[in-house]
Amino acid sequence: MNPKVIDTSDAPGAIGPYSQGWISNGLVFVSGQLPVAPETGAMPDSIVEQAEQSCKNVAAILSAAGSDATRVLKTTCFLTDMKNFVAFNNVYAKYFTQKPARSCVAVKELPKGALCEIEAIAISN
Repeated sequence: MNPKVIDTSDAPGAIGPYSQGWISNGLVFVSGQLPVAPETGAMPDSIVEQAEQSCKNVAAILSAAGSDATRVLKTTCFLTDMKNFVAFNNVYAKYFTQKPARSCVAVKELPKGALCEIEAIAISN
């Protein structure tokens, strides 16, 4: 299978030299998704709203690739403050009901001052 880049207006465009994701060898690789609304470029303030938007952005890219959250095998989550871990998990659990493998790490900061970011690897159709 030839690798194919994923590009959808339903998720924020890349803010650097990378793509939203790739499909290759039956897998979808979703770049880290900040909580940026694709329609406005705005980012909500609270961790709950930011986690919700990041999950929606991952879902949009998966959809553009012909996949969905039930086919996610692995996520990596980045939080700027582990005090937000429980609130983040409460939102995350609504989207990733299949409980994929996951890493969640604290980072000093994220682009645009975001509180969270999510990347994913999923099975493509």
